[in-house]
Amino acid sequence: MTNFIGARREQFVCAVFVCLLVVLLLLPVVSCERHANRIVVGSKNFTEQLILGELFAQIIEARTHLPVERRFYLAGTFICQQAILAGRIDIYPEYTGTALTAVLKEKPSGDKQDVYRRVQQGYETRFGLSVGAPLGFDDTFAMVIRGDDARRLNIKTLSQAAAFTPKWRAGFGYEFMERPDGYKGLVASYGLRFAEAPRIMDLGLITRALKDHQVDIIAGNNTDGLIPALDFFVLEDDHHYFPPYEAVAIMRGEMLKSHPEVGAALGELAGAISDDDMRRLNYAVDGQHRDATEVVREFLRQRKLIN
Repeated sequence: MTNFIGARREQFVCAVFVCLLVVLLLLPVVSCERHANRIVVGSKNFTEQLILGELFAQIIEARTHLPVERRFYLAGTFICQQAILAGRIDIYPEYTGTALTAVLKEKPSGDKQDVYRRVQQGYETRFGLSVGAPLGFDDTFAMVIRGDDARRLNIKTLSQAAAFTPKWRAGFGYEFMERPDGYKGLVASYGLRFAEAPRIMDLGLITRALKDHQVDIIAGNNTDGLIPALDFFVLEDDHHYFPPYEAVAIMRGEMLKSHPEVGAALGELAGAISDDDMRRLNYAVDGQHRDATEVVREFLRQRKLIN
């Protein structure tokens, strides 16, 4: 009797395992079929990505009348890339420099057109993904210090800052510490040394830490709306270490075949957002604590992109 029960239990466990395996294998397919008649827009987990995701969603809704599902705050680059490859999202905003170095694992370049071309070709041939036209702004990494320090020390560039960094504490996000175009290459290029090992911090806390003198230099973003609001100063990357990070839409090729009108709708955003535009949008959400949906709708109406 015991052997019989054991055999039955084994059969049951095997059956459950097979079922789970089938579900896992079919998950991307099921996901694609489930949203065949709607568009799923994703984004990473910071304010600018939320705004860009909402921009994509609203212009698609206005131009195509297709229902749009928003799946925002999907952590970082790796999660968004895996989600679009699995068909769980159809579109998400990305940056050309990130796509080139973190996803394609290619060497960076300072030429915007070269980087865009390599990303466009690489994503098409390797992943079957389409890269939209640049939106108009470059969200490059920005090494940020307090404005008071910049004026007191009379420094404007990273090369000049290298003389003072041995007394500074640095605060960086985890991704910046790990990515090939991040911390290691930066300190090698400029010969930077710090008073202690950099603090690895959540991106949502890093600007506050600089303001409160917990750290003295951070890796921020060129389009961060809080930079002027908090009297921060962006040190010039005079070695041109960072590649361009033009914002683009990454789109699933199969989705575009079924709904080419989505690509046409997003094409209307090409060149439509300047660096200053993106700073203002970011500040409206981060600094003024306005709802991102309202901020985006207002921007699109001002540009006469939606009614």
